[in-house]
Amino acid sequence: MLTVTFLGTAGSLPTPERNPSAIIVNREVELVLFDCGEGTQRQMMRAKTGMMRLNNIFLSHLHADHILGIPGLMETLAFQGREQPLTIAGPIRTIELVEKFNSISCIARNFEIKTVDLEPGDVIQMKGFQIEALETHHSVPSLGFCFRENQRPGKFNREDAIALGIQPGPTFGKLQHGHSVEIDDRIVLPEQVMGAPRPGRKIVYSGDTRPCPTIELASRYADLLIHDGALAEDKADWARETKHSTAREAAQLAKLAKVRQLVLTHISSRYSEDTAPILENARSIFENTSIAYDLMKLDIKLHDDLKTTQ
Repeated sequence: MLTVTFLGTAGSLPTPERNPSAIIVNREVELVLFDCGEGTQRQMMRAKTGMMRLNNIFLSHLHADHILGIPGLMETLAFQGREQPLTIAGPIRTIELVEKFNSISCIARNFEIKTVDLEPGDVIQMKGFQIEALETHHSVPSLGFCFRENQRPGKFNREDAIALGIQPGPTFGKLQHGHSVEIDDRIVLPEQVMGAPRPGRKIVYSGDTRPCPTIELASRYADLLIHDGALAEDKADWARETKHSTAREAAQLAKLAKVRQLVLTHISSRYSEDTAPILENARSIFENTSIAYDLMKLDIKLHDDLKTTQ
């Protein structure tokens, strides 16, 4: 299972319909949170994502609409009796930020918060996947993130195994798990009956940014690109000035990167009543585009034909 839940999809200002930025990825038993705008813990409750399996928070940058949910989330976890450590990682000054939150918040908690200042290119290895920090271009130090699963074993070729004298049963399982087996004084190797390794799934989150070559490269053949799409094309000058992307620019990047799906987020409050201009701009370039809305969920499927840059 790999599910992405959009907890907050607003631009710089929240609206009655949109909470500030936060996206949570649920991979099997692991929760990973990207950005933590104010009220994120309540959005997690509404979306029923759970909290106690959250072990890592990645911050794209330290603007208020991406970080002010941290103290509230920590307080909620403390009330729920959390004991295991939690890691908060982000661009330069993330360590300082969390220290300041600790100094002004009266939270009695029994769990450790580990903090990490990341640089572009840093990779955090986790069980079955990794998170890579990506260089982005915003008005303050900022990062994007690439969530990439480890490669999966190739497909098991049942016919080849039987032709080699292997009978269906536990021996099949040994070969599928990478173990050699002995049959009639012969050694059969896993690669004799297994296809080429298959790529895992890939999700890229741009954070707030202008279109970047680093995001395009990381997004090549991604299952999902979540990109800043704050503005329609008639506000292109404003997007350049504030270091955001228009929906059209995000779609152009998605097309170049050959992603499977583009979801636009960080939607400006000027489109509270009508997001059609954004969607039309993007779909004129890249058809498989959606605009994120609060509590929207996407299940990311496995694809054996997925190309990869790994």
